[in-house]
Amino acid sequence: MATKKMILDLDTGIDDSLAIAYALAAPDVDLIGIIGSYGNVYVKEGGINSLKILELLGAPDVPVYLGESHSLTSDHFDRMQVSARIHGENGIGQVELPDPKRQLETASGVDFLIDSVKKYGKDLTLVPTGPMTNLAKALEKAPEIATEIGNVTFMGGALTVEGNVNAYAEANINQDAEAANAVFTSPMQLTMVGLDVTLRTLLTRKETSQWRELNTKAGTAFADIVDYYIEAYEETNPQVPGCALHDPLAVGVALDPSFITTLGLNMFVSTDKETYGRTIGDQARLDQPKTNVNVGINVDADRYLATFMKYLTGLFAKN
Repeated sequence: MATKKMILDLDTGIDDSLAIAYALAAPDVDLIGIIGSYGNVYVKEGGINSLKILELLGAPDVPVYLGESHSLTSDHFDRMQVSARIHGENGIGQVELPDPKRQLETASGVDFLIDSVKKYGKDLTLVPTGPMTNLAKALEKAPEIATEIGNVTFMGGALTVEGNVNAYAEANINQDAEAANAVFTSPMQLTMVGLDVTLRTLLTRKETSQWRELNTKAGTAFADIVDYYIEAYEETNPQVPGCALHDPLAVGVALDPSFITTLGLNMFVSTDKETYGRTIGDQARLDQPKTNVNVGINVDADRYLATFMKYLTGLFAKN
């Protein structure tokens, strides 16, 4: 049992599935639970996808809780068609995995997060890779966790590059800018793994062919899942030679911050109609000596990819 504990907050599509695999394979952390979110898929579908991936990877003991099903300012969530194209209608590249034996937990994902912070404190790492609605809800219910939790490293945002929804906004932040702004402007210390670094960290068919050659259930399934993702990138992001490792990079950085170079900023998220979802420095707090967001602006992509392949290939070889 590792001292470090991790919770993933996922809208389980393809790169979220890779994030689960990275967290399970990393030797220095225990994945103690997953909280479901909405975005790539609907919240329940994402939760079931997480259970399927956990069972495929030999980790059926990890519980999956459902979080919020829509943003703070709406009463429902409509999945974008582009999400279905990129991740497949089922969220995992149209690969059919067996129905999970384990059921979704009945307790609230938000309450699970709060209880885990109380139990593990500074030994707990949270990695949100979807909208920040669950974390904002937890902060609203128990604001003290902002300074009690050990590490919050999220995938989202864009500072030095354009967004992937529009010129300003990255998709996860854009799903619930109000929630993201509540988190950014809280006392919580954050590391932002945004498009600035994830689009420089790519996987190609060269790597998926290595998984296929393992001739294991997990290796073949993940090769099929990620090849679907790469094909979608060829259509939607032809300038990117592969697929971006968005969510697994956030897990990697949470465990080894030296993978990225960061800039310390006090930030906010725009909720104005014209710039909704923009993650930017807060002029009102420029003169404050302490900053609460470390923004990834460069990445040691080769070293990260080598670690990623070592961890995941080893895990897939056993499953």
